[in-house]
Amino acid sequence: MTILDAIIQGIVQGLTEFLPVSSSGHLAITQHILGTSGNSNLFFNVMLHVGTLIAVIAFYHKLIWNLIKEFFSMIKDIFTGKFKWSQMNYERNLIVMLIIGLLPLFLLFLPIPGTDLKIKDFADILSESPVLTVTSVALIVTSILLAVGIYFNRKNVGKFRHLKNSSEESNGRENYTVLDAVCVGLTQAVAAVFPGLSRSGSTLAIGEMRGINKQKALDYTFVLAIPSILAAALLEGVDAVKSPEAINIDPLMIIIGLVVSAIVGYFSIVIFKWFLKSDKMIIFVAYTAIVGVAFLIISIIEMTTGSNIFTGAPIVFN
Repeated sequence: MTILDAIIQGIVQGLTEFLPVSSSGHLAITQHILGTSGNSNLFFNVMLHVGTLIAVIAFYHKLIWNLIKEFFSMIKDIFTGKFKWSQMNYERNLIVMLIIGLLPLFLLFLPIPGTDLKIKDFADILSESPVLTVTSVALIVTSILLAVGIYFNRKNVGKFRHLKNSSEESNGRENYTVLDAVCVGLTQAVAAVFPGLSRSGSTLAIGEMRGINKQKALDYTFVLAIPSILAAALLEGVDAVKSPEAINIDPLMIIIGLVVSAIVGYFSIVIFKWFLKSDKMIIFVAYTAIVGVAFLIISIIEMTTGSNIFTGAPIVFN
């Protein structure tokens, strides 16, 4: 891996972890083009995840701090009998719904009948495929979900405009219900399995479909990403430790990738929130559709010719 490779992959991870275009899908595409995929890239991928984790914590540090304080206040109220579900404020509601939204991720550890694999292992199999067929189809599905999210957001605007002032923050519900959190959590779990299915895009779309204000839905999505990214980094880290070749990489490349993904990740959050606020999400609908269709065609060509059209390497299925 060269310095340029590390910078490119750091940029790709930083941009796509939070923009609704799928970081796993774009990382798979980038590594496919550069010919750098495989077990030797595992530890580097972990560090890229750590970079984006730093980015989201830096951006939401005030909200995170408020949630931490509210969490301990809620624990105190629970033990003193003062906790009331119907009287939860925004921060307390967010904490409870984040916990509920994370529970479906445990489904990824369920065993697949007839195999020694867990559901989460299926994600590794798909991401390590020598062709990008599944990734391409998942990107197209992401495009469809984003389009559906735009449609429902416009319905939310019309529904709430006559109930409140027509400000941006009143166009939808602000607090999540248990069903909202479960739906978003299940969507996140599915997105974790299929590279190319955007976690942020799909969970945002589900939130909008449930009638949540789009900015609140995005904040929930990003804060929900913190434990999700941390879990992904820990799981990949364990796999990296088990594979000696996975950590055989220049420390300088690791530092460069981490720093680049953190800086780019921070600004990608800013960009995403601006696109959402200014109703320009159609750009991501078009982008994911175009990339998905393009690489679906490329995958068909590669399966026909038996070689990677970017590197010339033979396509080998394990």
